[in-house]
Amino acid sequence: MNVPGMLLSSAVLAAVVRGLVPLVLLGLGGLICQRAGVFNVALEGVLLTGCFAAVAGSAWSGSALIGVLTAAVAGVLVTFALAVGSVRRRGDPLVLGTALNIVVSGLTTFLLQAMFHVRGTYQRPDLARLPHWFAGVSLPWIGPTLAALSPLGCFAILVVPAVHGFLRHTVPGMRLRGVGADAGAAESLGIRPDRYRFAALLVAGLLGGLAGAELSLGAVALFTENMSAGRGWVVVLVLLIANGRLRVLLLTLVVYAYAQAVGFRLQTIGLPMQLSDAAPYLAMIAVLIRSGRHLRRRPADHPPSPDRHGRRAT
Repeated sequence: MNVPGMLLSSAVLAAVVRGLVPLVLLGLGGLICQRAGVFNVALEGVLLTGCFAAVAGSAWSGSALIGVLTAAVAGVLVTFALAVGSVRRRGDPLVLGTALNIVVSGLTTFLLQAMFHVRGTYQRPDLARLPHWFAGVSLPWIGPTLAALSPLGCFAILVVPAVHGFLRHTVPGMRLRGVGADAGAAESLGIRPDRYRFAALLVAGLLGGLAGAELSLGAVALFTENMSAGRGWVVVLVLLIANGRLRVLLLTLVVYAYAQAVGFRLQTIGLPMQLSDAAPYLAMIAVLIRSGRHLRRRPADHPPSPDRHGRRAT
């Protein structure tokens, strides 16, 4: 078997697209929170909530659109709880976010049995899934990769420049970045940091819910206990590596999605499943080491990140 050719095959590229879409949506929400000065570690719980809510909405209504809307609302509700606790009540967002991840993991397992009377996996043939508008389309070099895009995949492509433009070229976006850089200075100019942080968390919940809908109704139409499988924690790690830089965030997510897709493909030539499952995490370790060396070489170019109150370490 031609291993080099397989590593760049259209099947691998299509798998990268499928795996990348929910990561990008989730990562953009986390990035917005990070730039507002709130590090959102509840991304795993938001993603899992979106997965369950999308399947539940689709099963009840018979419509994938209703499933997507249900997932978006459910994701917002999770981050609303986080926003109330961390922004309004001044709780520690790291503690609250971790607690929400644990609660969501147990709650979705309980609701799976209580609502659908199954354990482990819920799936049925008539469960509505997201359409693929480009199914059957095959382009030179990339083959059927475009066919892997669902409507949420197209939405993710549009959201990337939209978030960049919002943060860089709009007044609210620059104010949000100012809140994250120095909340005290922003407040002295009449800006209310709490409002921007609250809104950033709600937007992260919306995007995270949509990411969950893509994961459970995109390539497949099912829900499995702990379906997020640590993807939210991976995005948290990538956010730490990116340190607020959109380009680094996207490139690192591409590396993870590619390593995951290649790992699955290498199983077909006899690679042990344990090694292929570890491939994306090994790739993240390599990126983390590379990023650490870069930061040590150029310490003056990367000032300390602000804490959850917008203060920079001295």
